[in-house]
Amino acid sequence: MVQATSLPRNEAGIEAAIETLKQRFGDQLQTGQAVCEQHGHTTTWIVNQAPDAVIFPTSTEEVSEVIKVCAEFGVPVIPFGTGTSLEGHVNAPAGGICVDMMRMDKILAVHAEDLDVVVQPGVTREQLNTYLRDQGLFFPIDPGANASLGGMAATRASGTNAVRYGTMKDNVLSLEAVMADGGVIRTAQRAKKSSAGYDMTRLLVGSEGTLGLITELTLKLQGIPEAVRSARCSFGSVDDACRAVMMTIQYGIPVARIELLDALSVRAANAYSGLDLPENPLLLLEFHGSDAGVVEQADMFASIAEEFGGFDIEATSTAEERNKLWQARHDMYWASLQLRPGAKGISTDVCVPISRLAECVGAAREKAESMGLMAPMVGHVGDGNFHALLLIDMDSEIERQKADDFVGWLNELAISMDGTCTGEHGIGQGKRPYLQQELGEATRYMAAIKAALDPENIMNPGKILEM
Repeated sequence: MVQATSLPRNEAGIEAAIETLKQRFGDQLQTGQAVCEQHGHTTTWIVNQAPDAVIFPTSTEEVSEVIKVCAEFGVPVIPFGTGTSLEGHVNAPAGGICVDMMRMDKILAVHAEDLDVVVQPGVTREQLNTYLRDQGLFFPIDPGANASLGGMAATRASGTNAVRYGTMKDNVLSLEAVMADGGVIRTAQRAKKSSAGYDMTRLLVGSEGTLGLITELTLKLQGIPEAVRSARCSFGSVDDACRAVMMTIQYGIPVARIELLDALSVRAANAYSGLDLPENPLLLLEFHGSDAGVVEQADMFASIAEEFGGFDIEATSTAEERNKLWQARHDMYWASLQLRPGAKGISTDVCVPISRLAECVGAAREKAESMGLMAPMVGHVGDGNFHALLLIDMDSEIERQKADDFVGWLNELAISMDGTCTGEHGIGQGKRPYLQQELGEATRYMAAIKAALDPENIMNPGKILEM
C-alpha cells in the first residue's frame, strides 16, 4: 500500500466529541474497529486511515449538531457516501468523526414538469433512476459505480454519458449544505439559471467535503429518449479510433456515449463477459433520439469510422444486445483483474484536449510496456478522459514503486498537454501533489477560500490542498 500523510491528532478533543455525541445520538454513533476501518479507504492502494467513530445522521439538523460539536472541540469531520471514490477521499489522516450519509436516502420531491428532483445525499443513482422510470425521466450521470448522489456532487463525478449530458457540475441546480460552524445554507433556488451572487453551488460541487457537507441536492433530469441505439466498431490502432472520435464530435453528431477500450481491455471483456470481439482497439457508442434520428446518427458514425479503417461495425436498438455491451464496459474493472489473477487493480485517470488524446493514450501504452506493467486502458473519449488500471502484485515493492512512478509520469504528461491530472476521480490524497503543478497560483486562492470557510481545518482535512 502507498502511505498517506498523517496529520496531528487532537486526542483530547476527539475523546470529548465522541462522549458528547454518544450522549446525544446513542447507537447512531459507532466506535467499533471493524466499522471504523470499513469507513477508511478500501478501494485504492492508499493505506487505510480509519476515523475514530462513525455517525449515521438522518436529517440536516442532525448533521448540523454533529458539526457544531466537532467545531467546538476542534475535531475533523469526514463525509462518507458509498465509499466508491478512488483517491483516498474518505480517509481520516488526523482521526475524527466520519459522517455516513446512508440513512439520508429519501427522494423528497419530483417536479416532472420542471425536469428536476430534490434528494437527500445518500440516494444512489440507481435508486433514483429506478424511482423515476415510470415517470419517463432519468438522471444521466453514470460514473459506473452505484455511487451516492451526494458523493458524486462532492467529487464532481461524470462518466459514460458526459459527452452529451455533462458532469455533475452541469446537473446540480442547488445544494443544501452544513458548513464548518454548523450553519446551514442553500446555494440557489430551483430556477434553471441565476445571476444572483457568487456561485456557491459550483464552489461546493467538487470540493470533496473540504468546505461543507452536502445534505440535500436539487438535480436536473432528462426525459427517457424515444429510441436508443448502440454501435461498436473495431480499429487497427488507438490513433485511428481517436481520430474517428474527433471527426464524430466535429461533425456535431449528438452521441450520448462514446467509449474506447484498448486491445488488452477487449481481451479481458471477451473472457469475462462471454463476448467474441476482435482483439483490437474498440469504440462503443450510444445514440439517443427519435427512431429515425438514432439510425441516421449511427449511419453517419459508420461512414466516419470507415474513413479511419474501422471494421466489424455493428449497430443495434435491441435492449438485450445493448445492455450486454454496456454491462461488459461497466464490468471492466473485474474483467481486467482476470488478466492477472491475484493482482490488485490500481486505477488512475487523466483528461486532455481531444486533439491530444491519441498521443496521450499511445504514450501511456508505450510507457507501461517499457516498465513491464500490465495496464488495460479505457476512456470516455468523447471528452478526452481515459483510465489506466495497473495490475500490481502488492507484495512486490518493485512493482508498487513502478506503479507509483507511472501514475506520477502520466499525471505530468497530461498536464504538459494542457490537460488535467484527473478528469473525474478527484484530487483527494492521491493526486494532491499534482494540483499545484496543474493550477499554480490558483491554489493559493483556493487555500484562502478554505481558510475563510473552515478556519480550523476540520472539514475533511488532508484532501485537495497542502494546508
